[in-house]
Amino acid sequence: MLHGKNGMSNSFWKDKKVLITGNTGFKGSWLSLWLLSMGAKVEGYSLQPDKKTNLFHTFNLDKDMNTEFADIRDFENLNKCFKRFDPDIIFHMAAQPLVRYSYDNPLETYSVNIMGTANIMECIRLSSKERVFINVTSDKCYENKEWLWGYREDEPMGGYDPYSSSKGCSELITSAYRRSYFDYKENNIAIASVRSGNVIGGGDWSEDRLIPDFIRAISDGEAVNIRNPNAIRPWQFVLAPLDGYMNLAEKMFFDRQGYCQAWNFGPEERDAKTVGWIIKKIVDLWGEGASFDISISDSNPHEANYLKLDCSKAKNKLNWRTSIDLTQSLENICLWHKALINNEDIIQLSKDQIKNYEIKLNNMNKN
Repeated sequence: MLHGKNGMSNSFWKDKKVLITGNTGFKGSWLSLWLLSMGAKVEGYSLQPDKKTNLFHTFNLDKDMNTEFADIRDFENLNKCFKRFDPDIIFHMAAQPLVRYSYDNPLETYSVNIMGTANIMECIRLSSKERVFINVTSDKCYENKEWLWGYREDEPMGGYDPYSSSKGCSELITSAYRRSYFDYKENNIAIASVRSGNVIGGGDWSEDRLIPDFIRAISDGEAVNIRNPNAIRPWQFVLAPLDGYMNLAEKMFFDRQGYCQAWNFGPEERDAKTVGWIIKKIVDLWGEGASFDISISDSNPHEANYLKLDCSKAKNKLNWRTSIDLTQSLENICLWHKALINNEDIIQLSKDQIKNYEIKLNNMNKN
């Protein structure tokens, strides 16, 4: 059994029926690969990947799991699929995930992120089976006051832009359903929400994100354009929050009273670095062919300069922590994308990164 005391155990996930909405996305694909490697029966509900290059197909997940390609806003279809699969555990990741895109497409952002959450919550409400549900939102759900200290789970929801405010609304919907329909003292359904920072890792090709933009620029032989080099972000390797989500789901499966609430999963304070620091580090790690330009424009939409999460609750109650620091995370990303460029076995490399992450966690728990 991997992950020692108070941590996630591989044996728990064997044969568990897990539904992931948004499984074709970056985090959803990594979570699917991890769960499948532990023997879980994973199904997905998602739109088709919208790019020719995407992690879902890179991992061959279209062959390893069943996915219903449909819109999370289609309640009737979602409910039909939900009843058919009858999951034990649900990770809700389906979302419009980009801040700058939300400025141009606010109605789509609100309808997907708000009504998508309400739809999956309603599917759960209309069922009676014992289940665990985790809504994956964002650190941007908080009303950001540019504080130097981290936001705790009971801080007010808010958001300057359509994306951030839609995630705050998604949190409020989760809380309202939990209090209205899923009292843990009387109900066998466990509901929680999770918030993480700027998640990075191999295989993220999203538009308008720093590291994906950098990888694309390298592939095209161009310099990446940096908009806001002084902005500080809570960078974390993709496996860190996913480990937290799975750890939480396992705890909720056995103890609804202690864990049905909101949780932060962010990086260590030392890994909150500026955009400029990140890109310079990647240039050094990548080597030949990597360069960048800084271009600051007054026409850019508002972006937060500083946002940090207080993860004390997850550390103390779940014994959760990350097993690699930011430099190691960036090394993993460079290794991953260079391997892809060189046509190496990227699936095996990704599984190796998961395995190495687990081993480091086990060693930390033993100490």
